[in-house]
Amino acid sequence: MSRIAQRFVELKKANRAAFVPFITAGDPDTDTSFAILEKLPAAGADLIELGMPFSDPMADGPAVQASSLRALEAGMTLPKVIELVRRFRRADRTTPIVLMGYYNPIHHYGSARFARDAAEAGVDGLITVDLPPEEDEVLRTPAAAQGLDVVRLATPTTDDHRLKTVLSGAAGFLYYVSVAGVTGTKSFKGRDVREAVARLKSQSSIPICVGFGIKTPEQAAEIARFADGAVVGSAIVSRMAEGPGRQGLVKDVIEFCARLADSVHAARTEPVVE
Repeated sequence: MSRIAQRFVELKKANRAAFVPFITAGDPDTDTSFAILEKLPAAGADLIELGMPFSDPMADGPAVQASSLRALEAGMTLPKVIELVRRFRRADRTTPIVLMGYYNPIHHYGSARFARDAAEAGVDGLITVDLPPEEDEVLRTPAAAQGLDVVRLATPTTDDHRLKTVLSGAAGFLYYVSVAGVTGTKSFKGRDVREAVARLKSQSSIPICVGFGIKTPEQAAEIARFADGAVVGSAIVSRMAEGPGRQGLVKDVIEFCARLADSVHAARTEPVVE
């Protein structure tokens, strides 16, 4: 059983949703990024999405775009992203890591070589936001050969016909984009997302994680009551915006993540206030 599958089995037994933080590898610099990454599990992260910085992150809003640029300016590259995971695995063998990004750097690296190196380093899954299901065989095939899950995305505009295509070959979990548009720019409507997740669950048994638009512990808890996981990205990387050297940056980010994790983990045991 993969680390991702095992983690969702454990969470289901505990009647808890997953807290899934997103950070960009190398933001604001390699050492600070790794200091945050290695502390996330102790702060309550159940899975970690690690962004592969790219110069044209078209699906991302201003906060994540800025984090990518900071990382690139600090010298982060795709081989260095893989090395960050390798360093992380020296101390943590259980927390799943999913690399999230765009296909251009992977294509340049070589899909088969990338899948092999990522798996060897300890990566568990891949999200490539600009590689649709009809075209992801170029990555999905070598990824599957290395035991990597290719995580697919569904959106508010994914109709039933399209959903069949999205679910065919999806692995790990399904990432539901709660709002139309780029990351971090809009807030979701709880009732709409709840209905969308229920529809997805009626079509597949794969875990459903919800992202885009979750900015506060309260919003994360709302999602955690009905989804299998809550993904928080822009609200976290915004705290890196003042750049390297800011006193207390790592502590601030980790404490914020701990508050998010506590809210997600307690969501199904606390009474809902209408």
